[in-house]
Amino acid sequence: MKRDVLSALARLALALFLLMPLIPLAIWSVAHGWRFPALLPSELSLAAWSYALSPVSGVVGSLGLTFFIAAVTSVIATALAYPAGRALGRLRFPGRSVVLVLVLAPAVLPAIAVALGLQGLFLRMGWTGTIWGVVLAHLIPALPYPTLVLTAVFARFDPHHEDQARCLGARPLQVLLHVTLPAVLPGLRTGAVLAFLISWSQYLLTLSIGGGKVQTLPLLLFTFATSGRNDLTGAVAMIYVLPALAFMALLLRQRSKTAPLPNRTDR
Repeated sequence: MKRDVLSALARLALALFLLMPLIPLAIWSVAHGWRFPALLPSELSLAAWSYALSPVSGVVGSLGLTFFIAAVTSVIATALAYPAGRALGRLRFPGRSVVLVLVLAPAVLPAIAVALGLQGLFLRMGWTGTIWGVVLAHLIPALPYPTLVLTAVFARFDPHHEDQARCLGARPLQVLLHVTLPAVLPGLRTGAVLAFLISWSQYLLTLSIGGGKVQTLPLLLFTFATSGRNDLTGAVAMIYVLPALAFMALLLRQRSKTAPLPNRTDR
């Protein structure tokens, strides 16, 4: 009992520590003048939220566009990661470690180098300034995450379950829908959420490939941040952060309810 209480307190302390940077943003979003050395604003106002949620600000439209790009990127990245993760997790072949390094490379390379390299390539192909060009650009940093997650999942997946289903007369599609996908669904969900969050947070790639025509919420947030309006910056930042926090909370809740994947057995 004492250990459970200590564990709960540790998790609460960690959550408060991670959410601490959001506290000033939340206060700024309702502040009407907050000057040093006052600990709290002298007046409160919802004017920043009213403007941020109005059609004039463009925040709602940018929020929808950001969600669309992140969702499409997540779906495509997860679909591409499934066969790659299955092959890397189940097969042992020469050069496997090299392939894993290449898969991981976009996640560890400097973002500015990736953005500049892609910009030159996409300019030649006519993909700059388009939503689908931004989606393709976001796939590069997003794809490694679901691939690595599914590689770990398939490394523990027992293929004999599929063999047994085929022996009982199941067709390949039935094996996929009723045996394989239910077993790896937690990994698919985790990889999809990670890809969504990576796309959601992209600024440099969106700016370089979108060319200012694809106005996602990170770009709009930077515009407000450089305008000197701290209240608007706080409100837009909270609108930007809250969906990501909701997805993370949903992921953690689902992971806590998921039973562990059966270990792979050698027969």
